[in-house]
Amino acid sequence: MPDMKLFAGNAIPELAQRVANRLYTNLGDAAVGRFSDGEVSVQINENVRGGDIFIIQSTCAPTNDNLMELVVMVDALRRASAGRITAVIPYFGYARQDRRVRSARVPITAKVVADFLSSVGVDRVLTVDLHAEQIQGFFDVPVDNVFGSPILLEDMLQKELENPIVVSPDIGGVVRARAIAKLLNDTDMAIIDKRRPRANVSQVMHIIGDVAGRDCVLVDDMIDTGGTLCKAAEALKERGAKRVFAYATHPIFSGNAVDNIKNSVIDEVVVCDTIPLSAEIKALNKVRTLTLSGMLAEAIRRISNEESISAMFEH
Repeated sequence: MPDMKLFAGNAIPELAQRVANRLYTNLGDAAVGRFSDGEVSVQINENVRGGDIFIIQSTCAPTNDNLMELVVMVDALRRASAGRITAVIPYFGYARQDRRVRSARVPITAKVVADFLSSVGVDRVLTVDLHAEQIQGFFDVPVDNVFGSPILLEDMLQKELENPIVVSPDIGGVVRARAIAKLLNDTDMAIIDKRRPRANVSQVMHIIGDVAGRDCVLVDDMIDTGGTLCKAAEALKERGAKRVFAYATHPIFSGNAVDNIKNSVIDEVVVCDTIPLSAEIKALNKVRTLTLSGMLAEAIRRISNEESISAMFEH
């Protein structure tokens, strides 16, 4: 069996190290930096010939820099005769541009990135909670899209929730919310119907479901500016919700996210470590982070040993 080796770019060094610790191994020796003009510089400083290589790198902000680090690392490893290269991308950037809405003259950037990764020699992709599962079909190589929900659910079950109800922040998140509600002791579910006049701006219009006197658990795949989340929490409290907890896998926290969350009526925001948090976000006592290192380590182990990934999520 080929030797398994882990490498990491500069996007998520803490998560990469946690994954390595879980697998009782060290991160590979690679120098990933910049030339004086800002171009990505990569040098692999150990033998990888024939190895089963995993590169851990989210394509979060700065998105283009992190993406280029990933593809240049892949090329360096491929030219060093690596056996198989798996791109472990906990947060897959550009995933929200996955279709042309009403034939608008816009790119399908998720497909562009998929082609980019395939073209440099990625043999397999491991990612977490793709914004749209159909993005897996944009790749010509196998894609394992694992879920952060078991980690989030475990935390929910440890809370002393009073008469909980799971809330989807929009119609598109109903499937995710329904799955969480079923596993959370088959609790009730509510849906927020909102209208979005332009990007990153949303207006809560109507809540479908009775939330009065209940602990509301908002679930989503990501939190960007937090505008949607905070308005949803406000609407829930206006309709009598007792407490509002927000759970999401990917903490993007861009734009006015810090102020939005700080000034919101949300009781707590719980996210995973697919994206590093800024110092400002870490300073908010409302925000707490869970690690996906154990789940990612197990997925990497299974891929390396040619074992089933889907078996991890069978109940």
